[in-house]
Amino acid sequence: MTTTSPEQETAKPKTSDEVLLEVTGLQKHFPVTQGIIFQKQVGAVKAVDGLDFAVRVGETLGIVGETGCGKSTMGRLVTRLLEPTGGKVTFEGRDITHLSAGKMRPLRKHVQMIFQDPYSSLNPRHTVGTIVGAPLRLQNVKTPNGVKRAVQDLLELVGLNPEHYNRYPHEFSGGQRQRIGIARALALRPRLIVCDEPVAALDVSIQAQVINLLEDLQSEFGLTYVFIAHDLSIVRHIADRVAVMYLGKIMEIGDRTSLYEHGRHPYTHALLSAVPVPDPQKEKSRERILLQGDVPSPLNPPPACRFHTRCWKAQEICKTVEPPLLSIGPVHQVACHFPEERNVL
Repeated sequence: MTTTSPEQETAKPKTSDEVLLEVTGLQKHFPVTQGIIFQKQVGAVKAVDGLDFAVRVGETLGIVGETGCGKSTMGRLVTRLLEPTGGKVTFEGRDITHLSAGKMRPLRKHVQMIFQDPYSSLNPRHTVGTIVGAPLRLQNVKTPNGVKRAVQDLLELVGLNPEHYNRYPHEFSGGQRQRIGIARALALRPRLIVCDEPVAALDVSIQAQVINLLEDLQSEFGLTYVFIAHDLSIVRHIADRVAVMYLGKIMEIGDRTSLYEHGRHPYTHALLSAVPVPDPQKEKSRERILLQGDVPSPLNPPPACRFHTRCWKAQEICKTVEPPLLSIGPVHQVACHFPEERNVL
């Protein structure tokens, strides 16, 4: 996937100022126990540890970061597939943080998820018609021409042959299976779709097709996306704003132009320096930032700034005082005691 030009970036439709999803202090700690019979909690994996962000109607918020930083866990918390340990999730002005399964069911019409692995997210014993039609049946949605016709329309909408209604998942390629997953998520015409690395398991040529499909669907149905990925080139292509996560925290968040061209956090600089540039001369001459050491364990994260153990700018204050996520522009926030602008692309 190639990066977009400034002209292409400004071509995206404007989003609404209405906030659809708001997350405040969101946490998910997985308990670690010891013992077989009398299990005693001896710690907790802090997968997500205090996230604050908002998503406006019609926009795409990209979430990037290294593997294990808590991106996918955050996506499952937002869709309430996981129960939060702390914090608050507000959807359309309603607190859904601790809604029961029964009370959450009507909201499933408006919040859906596309999973990363198109192979394991589809039941191999069910036909495509059963898989895509399941949301309609579970929500008792009445369709003018029946569920079968509605499912065939959805398959056609995502670029699949409607005559394949009775086929099983193993009869499709990886890209086609992901389209089936998209059709299933789209069945109830949701307002918000969380895309959990939807193209990570696909090859590059298919990635572009799926990304273009998601953009077309967003334009046609006014969808709002939370797009989780580790490929920064793809995120730059599809996202309006981007949040950078590290060890369960947001390090930096801003609109894509501001973040990619004027990133201020050292971790953002390191991530951007790893993005290939389609110019051999520039690629050869530009600076590459290599982070030292491994990502610390979320079971025992570093105190204060979680990035200080790998940061070349870290000073004593970084080890003792956690930097707050502060605004440095109209739509740009960074959590760093010593932010700096650096050209890494």
